[in-house]
Amino acid sequence: MSTKRQLAQQLGVVVGFDDPQAALEQYRTPPAVASHLIHLADLNDDLDGRTVVDLGCGTGMLALGGALRGATRVIGVDIDPGPLETARENRRRVGTKTAVSWLRADATQVPLCPDEPVTAVMNPPFGAQTGNEHADRAFLGTAADIADVSYSIHNEGSVDFVEAFAEDNDGTVTAAYQSSFDLPRQFEFHDADSRTIDIELFRIEWA
Repeated sequence: MSTKRQLAQQLGVVVGFDDPQAALEQYRTPPAVASHLIHLADLNDDLDGRTVVDLGCGTGMLALGGALRGATRVIGVDIDPGPLETARENRRRVGTKTAVSWLRADATQVPLCPDEPVTAVMNPPFGAQTGNEHADRAFLGTAADIADVSYSIHNEGSVDFVEAFAEDNDGTVTAAYQSSFDLPRQFEFHDADSRTIDIELFRIEWA
């Protein structure tokens, strides 16, 4: 098994969005954050022998992390076809031999009903855009429907919301971790070259 640092280096070749959409909050998940999330899933035996579904996969960072760390198969789901094409190219860059499928669909209404154990991973929209508040709620709802366990990234201060949502949907937050990443300037409304975002990662078991 590669170390968390080695996994981050492997994921370093994964490129981001050619034409990011502000409304979809499309940002490349940093390799260090992705490797941390996937490493935690691996330590909890939530990858081996399982299907990993990346909800809102973008260009495939988390999906490919799961593929590199031993998932039986991986499904990346995204509503935007452009990033999915980039994800296919990223798979070739990473070089994983794990079976990976890319599905164009709304991650909040995924047309999947898998029989095998599923681990959902996601870096959903935080709901930072006006009119899109709590966008991550619908992504968690999908995880509750299709997954046995999920790993998700949320804005700082989301503990109460995530725990309450899990409780209301027959889920249990079993672990929470704090982290951060640098958000690059990529939209016109950004007023700095980059800024650091504090985030929280959650592991949730779903009944």
